[in-house]
Amino acid sequence: MILLPWRETIRRLPRVCLGLVLFGVGIAMMIAGDFGLGPWDVFHQGLSDVTGIGIGLVIIIIGVVILAGFIPLRERAGVGTVLNAIMIGATLAVVLPLFDTPGSTAARLSLTFGGPVLIAIGSGLYIGGGLGPGPRDGIMTGLARRGIPVWKARTGIEISVLVAGVVLGGTIGVGTLWFALGIGPMVGFFLPRLTVA
Repeated sequence: MILLPWRETIRRLPRVCLGLVLFGVGIAMMIAGDFGLGPWDVFHQGLSDVTGIGIGLVIIIIGVVILAGFIPLRERAGVGTVLNAIMIGATLAVVLPLFDTPGSTAARLSLTFGGPVLIAIGSGLYIGGGLGPGPRDGIMTGLARRGIPVWKARTGIEISVLVAGVVLGGTIGVGTLWFALGIGPMVGFFLPRLTVA
């Protein structure tokens, strides 16, 4: 478990929460853009369709289940880990009804391509806050500590869940390709710049 002095935890907490909210809004942007979701969300969508559970709740459930993957990687959980498992899905559930799919192709593409940028910034904020990586990012950072570059670890994970999501019936498109290829390098760019000293 990642434990910092309580004052330091409180100092970092707003930055971590902001990052998680941005992450959830970024997912909502991609859903509203309707040109394909990020690989994890293709998976979440497939599970949502198969089970009838809302996608926000599916994200929360999967986040909790993935925490088990921390054990073999010896990844440490923290306050940020728990917040991630709850806040991204909860933010999506609240924000998604506020988004309508625009009629303009240009607006839809802006949402589709802007969503992953917001997700990368959000990732940099909450991982860089040092209160513990989210379940999915904990797998990424655990692999990175074993010598796999962050962008390679993230890209490999995204492609794997994409395949599972397609099998479950999730939808893909140009936004999926952009996310799968772009998120790793973008997180690699933002993370060192947004890490708390």
